[in-house]
Amino acid sequence: QVQLVESGGGSVQPGGPLRLPCPAKGRIHEVYRMGWFRQVPGKERELLASNHNSGATNILDSVKGRFTISRDRANNSVFLQMNNLKPEDTALYYCNAFIASMTAGMVYWGKGTLVTVSS
Repeated sequence: QVQLVESGGGSVQPGGPLRLPCPAKGRIHEVYRMGWFRQVPGKERELLASNHNSGATNILDSVKGRFTISRDRANNSVFLQMNNLKPEDTALYYCNAFIASMTAGMVYWGKGTLVTVSS
């Protein structure tokens, strides 16, 4: 069984930073890709950033320059550094990964961590 456990969410004032960590835990053979999504009630979940084992990194254009994704591959973890947060960044943030266990490869999701940007 594999679990992704996001943390680091909370309330922050506009212009402030937050860092979201997400370790993958369980019987992991290899992590191929990790990323972050977010969802606002009533809207579709959107891909913010992803990092692949090839080294390729993708960032949503609307958050480029403010959000950065990084990975600690030795510890099967991904991080989302968010700077200069805006009220429109308020959302539930989800960690996502494509992970191979000893028997199969699957996409896993965390349960989400809430980020609220408000003065």
